Amino acid sequence: MFRSSHVNSSLSKVAQTMASRVLRLLLATVTGLLIARSLQPEGRGTYAIIATTAGMAMVIGHFSVEQTQMSLWEEPKRRHRLSANGLLLGLALGTATALVAMTLTFLGVMPTTSPLLYLALLAVPFGVMTTNLRSIALLRSEVGLANRATVAAALTQCLPLLFLIATGNVTVTSVVVCWTISMAVPSLIFIRALSLRPLRGGGRLACRQLALGSRYHVGVVAFHLLLTVDILLLHALDSATAVGLYTVAVTVLELARIPAEAITQVALPGQAAGTMSDAAEVTARTIRLSLLLSAAFVGMLAALSPTLIPLLYGQAYAGSVAPLLVLAPGMIALFLMRPVEQYLVRLGRPISMTAIPACAVAANVLLNVALIPQWGAVGAALSSTVTYVLMAALEISWFARSAGIPMSALLPHPATMRSALDPQVEPESIS
Repeated sequence: MFRSSHVNSSLSKVAQTMASRVLRLLLATVTGLLIARSLQPEGRGTYAIIATTAGMAMVIGHFSVEQTQMSLWEEPKRRHRLSANGLLLGLALGTATALVAMTLTFLGVMPTTSPLLYLALLAVPFGVMTTNLRSIALLRSEVGLANRATVAAALTQCLPLLFLIATGNVTVTSVVVCWTISMAVPSLIFIRALSLRPLRGGGRLACRQLALGSRYHVGVVAFHLLLTVDILLLHALDSATAVGLYTVAVTVLELARIPAEAITQVALPGQAAGTMSDAAEVTARTIRLSLLLSAAFVGMLAALSPTLIPLLYGQAYAGSVAPLLVLAPGMIALFLMRPVEQYLVRLGRPISMTAIPACAVAANVLLNVALIPQWGAVGAALSSTVTYVLMAALEISWFARSAGIPMSALLPHPATMRSALDPQVEPESIS
């Protein structure tokens, strides 16, 4: 009975997270459609470059504090200080990063020198705080809080755009303003709900977090660069229009992230607080279920895309279909990486965790440089698919070896939907 009630609790959290993700992605889809139809491919591409550059600044600025929170969470006495440090380190590191990025923009060394980039960079401190505090909320099993913050951000971006469209005032500038505000909202929600305050010893722990984070950060930055370098290179080697077409393909495939991300969030406490054996079991179940659901959703979107994209985005985006079909297998691989990395961070092997994404991003750059001039957005999609699949294969095989689990045990089977959430570990480890 106890085990059954725990399964129901896990399923409930997954369902709640999926519902919030569905709502967020529906709002994001509406937002994307509004932006795409209003700005057309070239304007959509210009906005994408600005948002991508500011987003990369957030990744660099958080200094892998999120990873240190998970690595140090096992000791209950540290948890209050880790929570407070998530806010303080996020604010300090985010502000410093934004100032450096603005200086580099002024010097003309950023991917774009548009004045709108300065505006977008104002969101960096808030984005870094959100990254840290969302991790704290999930480690505390406060899935509902994380979901509310996610939906609030989507509403903050979507609703003003609806008003701007109704009044005929949609421009790249107004879209960037809405994006910047939406990046700030989640951090404010987390700060209020988590009741954070500095505690004695927080400074020493912060120094330890920065030292530990520095060991993981190159790999984290490399991974996020892997996700964005194709957009930057496509802009440099082709055009803003090609970027607009490619980012629509990515946006559509992102819809398939909902189930995998929901399962991954619910699994996080079990991966962070339990024994390594318990964490391995939770991770294996998460991989099986994520693979099953991601393949089904990505396959459905790929099959519908020739009709769906021109219908929703307009005939100007028909060129997004080909890169979407090429990118689809890579997205399935990408969705599997997060739960695997949540386990691997506990192995304390930062050099290995850095080497894999660093090699992947180097290969991605070389492939993009070779393929984009000839094939444009399709070349960027092919480069990403090849490197995503290779990186996922390396990380999953590493997990399987370290956990003593055969690779065949990570494939979905008829009981996957039930067994992936029916733990034989202590209940608190996955709830």
